[in-house]
Amino acid sequence: MSDTTPSRAPSLTERRKAATQLDIARAAVELFTERGPDGTTAEDIALRAGVALRTFYRYFRSKQDAVAPLLAGGADRWRADLAATAPGTPLADALERSVAASLTPADAEAEEELLRTRGLLRAAADDPALRAVWYRVNQESEERLREVLAGLAGPGADPLGVRLAAAAATDAIRLALESWAEGEPGGGDGDGPASLAVRCLRELTGGMDLLRT
Repeated sequence: MSDTTPSRAPSLTERRKAATQLDIARAAVELFTERGPDGTTAEDIALRAGVALRTFYRYFRSKQDAVAPLLAGGADRWRADLAATAPGTPLADALERSVAASLTPADAEAEEELLRTRGLLRAAADDPALRAVWYRVNQESEERLREVLAGLAGPGADPLGVRLAAAAATDAIRLALESWAEGEPGGGDGDGPASLAVRCLRELTGGMDLLRT
């Protein structure tokens, strides 16, 4: 289903399921940050989240997979914000605004979640399975972003241009978060992830015809 298409409200059961998954995801991120992936078991995560181990495995195949809901939630909010762009807004402006907003915490809870993501990315440096989940979430977000951008660009937009823009915008956020987490030159704690993402977006999309109109 497209991100731009209205959908029915989730049922109470679906909301409870999503809340449990998010609780488990937060517990997993906390433990991976504190102890590292090697020092954390699925049992540890279930205990921290306050659920039975069988509940953990009902939702997730592995301890690394448990972080996906937390990562995907941020991407979902970003796409929803972009999809709500006011009619007539140039696509380049809409993308830059949404990218910056997605990495600018609006409150203490959002700031805490951003810091969780940084801790998780640092923990993932030595864990291929955890990095694979991070890349998978980004790939899935990119595919959904294409639908949002196609809707904003209009029916006459070049499909390849839309695809390129979706890839660039997704990678701008991914690279900014990774650079911020790793403390790379030009991407350390001195520069927030929002400004880094805008820089990445501008450099990645500088030659795109779709964003010149």
